Amino acid sequence: MIKAIIIEDEKMSREALRRMLEKYCPEVEIMAEVDGYRKGLEEIRKRHPDVIFLDIQMPDGSGFRLLEEIGEIDFAIIFTTAFDQFAIKAIKYSALDYLLKPIIPQELVEAVQRVEKKKAENVRKKNLESIPENQRLSEERNQKIVLSTAEMIHVISVDDIIRCESDNYYTYFHFVDGRKLLISKTLKENEELLSQHNFIRPHKSHLVNIKFIKSYIRQDGGYILMNDGTKIPVSRRKKDKIMEIIFNL
Repeated sequence: MIKAIIIEDEKMSREALRRMLEKYCPEVEIMAEVDGYRKGLEEIRKRHPDVIFLDIQMPDGSGFRLLEEIGEIDFAIIFTTAFDQFAIKAIKYSALDYLLKPIIPQELVEAVQRVEKKKAENVRKKNLESIPENQRLSEERNQKIVLSTAEMIHVISVDDIIRCESDNYYTYFHFVDGRKLLISKTLKENEELLSQHNFIRPHKSHLVNIKFIKSYIRQDGGYILMNDGTKIPVSRRKKDKIMEIIFNL
């Protein structure tokens, strides 16, 4: 939904705009209707709208004065006025649209569509800006895991794990230094733990760190050769997916 505030001193104009929005723009939620710039300031600060429909000439102050006092403008502005001489000035305030009264329904619909587009672009921009930070935080959180054996609790760097191998209800972890640990969890449970760390499961009994894949051998039904010389079989139903992952390394 698009959250909107109507700021218009004439009651008939406010009601007419509300009816048009309800009829032609059901995606717009009218959060407030006010009759002057002072009440408009209060409602904007309280409700944080996506768009305001703003009259220019009002008894207690102009729409331009409202924008000057509001400070940071993080909403779309659609001016609604009976006068066309303010259009150039409206552009200076980054108005999304300038609708002359009486408002034509099609022009209102097009203005609201521009608000939707602007809102979607802002969301995409924020998401893109957050990606590097999210990646950094994810890497900091996820670079180590905890594995428990009968003897002790191990804090393990994920980059030190070459592969995991199923042993019924247990899993062997194989490390770059030649060590191995027997963990009392199934391979499926460990797959859930490691899938976010670029581990893939080419076979029901094996889970491998793609960082240590050396090559894919087509012979003998196809298998993965790991950096430590281990040959990992690839199940027939997973072959295409594994090949796709390897080609994208």
